Amino acid sequence: MIQIAPSRDIATCLLLRRRVFIDEQGISEADELDDLDDEAIHLLAHLDGRPVGSARLLIRGEMGVIGRVCVLAEARGTGLGAALIRAALAELHRHPGLTQAKLGAQTYALGFYERLGFVAIGPVYDDAGIPHRDMISPL
Repeated sequence: MIQIAPSRDIATCLLLRRRVFIDEQGISEADELDDLDDEAIHLLAHLDGRPVGSARLLIRGEMGVIGRVCVLAEARGTGLGAALIRAALAELHRHPGLTQAKLGAQTYALGFYERLGFVAIGPVYDDAGIPHRDMISPL
C-alpha cells in the first residue's frame, strides 16, 4: 500500500535523495545539497511501510515549486511516482494564493509529467550534468 504525507523527517528524505541522485545518477553532493531544505515542505512516500520516495515543495510568491522528486529503483513502476506528484499538487492546493506549480523535469521524464497535467516551457538546460526542461501546471 502507498502512503504519502508531509513529513518533518528530513533525514530520511535526504537519504532517499542520496541513493537516487548521488549514488544512482552520479550527481555531486555539492549539486544535490543546498540550504533550502529547512524552509521546504517535504513529502515522504512509503510503500508497504518502507520509505521509498520523497519530494520537496517550495513556495515562491504565487508559484509552488516541486523539486527533488525521487523514487527508489525497487519502487518504480508501482504508480508511486505519479501518486507522489498528485500528493504534491494536492499539498500546494492547500496554500492560498498559489496559482501554478513548476518543476524542472529531466528530459527523459517529460512524458510522465505531461500525463500528470504539466506543460513544458522554455528551452532544455543543464542541471548537474543532466538535461532538464521547466514544466508548469495550473493549480
